[in-house]
Parts: sequence; C-alpha cells; structure tokens
Amino acid sequence: MDSAKSYSSNEANNLRRNLFSGIFFGLGLVAFLDEMLFHQLLHWHHFYDNSSTKIGLISDGLFHAFSWFATIAGLFLFADLRRRNELMVTKWWGGVLLGCGAFQLYDGIIQHKIMRIHQIRYVDNVMVYDVIWNIIALLMTIIGIILVRKRGNKHA
Repeated sequence: MDSAKSYSSNEANNLRRNLFSGIFFGLGLVAFLDEMLFHQLLHWHHFYDNSSTKIGLISDGLFHAFSWFATIAGLFLFADLRRRNELMVTKWWGGVLLGCGAFQLYDGIIQHKIMRIHQIRYVDNVMVYDVIWNIIALLMTIIGIILVRKRGNKHA
C-alpha cells in the first residue's frame, strides 16, 4: 500500500504533480469524448437542455472550451514532468483514470439526476444508459485508485 506519507517531501510533491497532470488530462479527455460523441455525432443531448437549442449549442461550446483547457493544462504539466525526469507513468495513468471516472460520475449523478440539466439520452428506459454510464465511471475510478496506490519505481 503506497501513500503520500511514505514518500519524502520532494517525492510527495512529484506524486501530486503527476496526479494533477493525469487528472486534468483525464477530465479534459473524457469531457471531450462526451461532447464529441454524445453531443455532436449522436445528437443525444446538449450540455444544457433546459432551454432553447441555441442555448444548448452555446453551452456545448463552453463545455468544449473547458475540455480543451483541462486537456492542455494536463499536457503542459505532463511535458514539465518529462522535462524534469519526474514522470511516474503508473501514477499518471492512475490520475487519468481518476479524472475520467470522477468527471463521468459527477456528470451521471449530479448533472443527470440531481440537477437534471440533461440526460444521457432521451428515451423511455433511460435507466439502462444511466447504469452503464455509472458502472463505467466506477470502474475507471477503481482502476485509477489501484494504479495510484500501486507500489513501484519512479518510471513504473
């Protein structure tokens, strides 16, 4: 079992930087894929569906900008880690999966069910889509946690 407490101060800082880079990249990646696939290609919903189509399209544009901002921030941090030879590949991938899973869980639970700003798809039996969406999110999160906690050397 690995934790930040078992690292020196410098190693703990490197771990945090690897996690933040991975989480930002993961958030941006899954948001981009969601927006591209479900919003643009399949036309299942907009980011905000409680208004006109015009507002829905504007909300999609803002959502798309967020996804690219997070992706690019993650990649800048990744490049800096590589430049400093501080990249912890397994921890970084754990962060990516944590970012993906956390975003998808937030989207599936908070935005779809609590805030009701959109659904995955507007069909009679949306529960099937919700269950699949959230199971995938949980799996990504669990695998991300396993990778982050995995023992290994700096480049493992």
